[in-house]
Amino acid sequence: MADTDKTPLLKTALIYDFDGTLARGNMQEVSFIPSVGVDIGAFWEEAERLTKQADGDGILMYMQLMLHHARQNGAPVTRETLRQHGEAVALFEGLKDLSWFDRINAFGARYGLEIEHYIISAGLEEMIEGTPIRPALKHVFASHYVYNEQGEAAWPAVGVNYTTKTQYLFRINKGVNNHWEHERINHFIPDDERPVPFERMIFIGDGDTDVPTMKMMHTKGGFSIAVYDPRSNEKDQKKVYSLISEDRVNFVAAADYREGSALDLIVKGLVGRIAINAGTMPAGF
Repeated sequence: MADTDKTPLLKTALIYDFDGTLARGNMQEVSFIPSVGVDIGAFWEEAERLTKQADGDGILMYMQLMLHHARQNGAPVTRETLRQHGEAVALFEGLKDLSWFDRINAFGARYGLEIEHYIISAGLEEMIEGTPIRPALKHVFASHYVYNEQGEAAWPAVGVNYTTKTQYLFRINKGVNNHWEHERINHFIPDDERPVPFERMIFIGDGDTDVPTMKMMHTKGGFSIAVYDPRSNEKDQKKVYSLISEDRVNFVAAADYREGSALDLIVKGLVGRIAINAGTMPAGF
């Protein structure tokens, strides 16, 4: 058994989607879309219409539409304005005070594991930067803009959609914390030389847009958990539970990050299983 006082902790990744997983609803809807004078429903309808007309990527189209309406409203988008909108995002219970991260980190350390927290999201990195949980995160892989000399968002630099999310599992697996470095991603690295093996990964997502990532995690030997808004209706909850019967996820739970919740117990159980499989479980546990 590992002696955690002498043996370096093994890196383990806890990876999250954002909208619907860590926060209620879509981050753009909380304050940004209302601030540019557009109805939320009308905004998404317009984004969908433009995406179909252009045969384009829906993420890039909504990002460009945000810039369009902001400019029309006389309020160019900057990193700071997006960060401020991120401050208004409604996080689920147990996250805002960082107690979830502190508790899971301490629990992992007891089992010889160093827990690193990542986000893979189609939402905006700049808004996530404004949330109180950002200091607890190792890295954020999310959509973001490129900025001009005046510091204004000029166009989308990265759009993370439901299929491209899967590539970021490999970036975490190989220790590549950026969007642009492809050589290391494509280069063969023996499994035992990768910083975070798939077997030491847990992915938490909320549904349809995360299914490819959940399925890949599931088949690669890692673990996946589907969460739902505790306030959602029974129909929406059943839809998430169907992911288990379809063998796409390992567990389903409400997005409640407080101590003693079902999600808390599931994640701790998986951390324990990872420790047993990795041989880091201290004697006496």
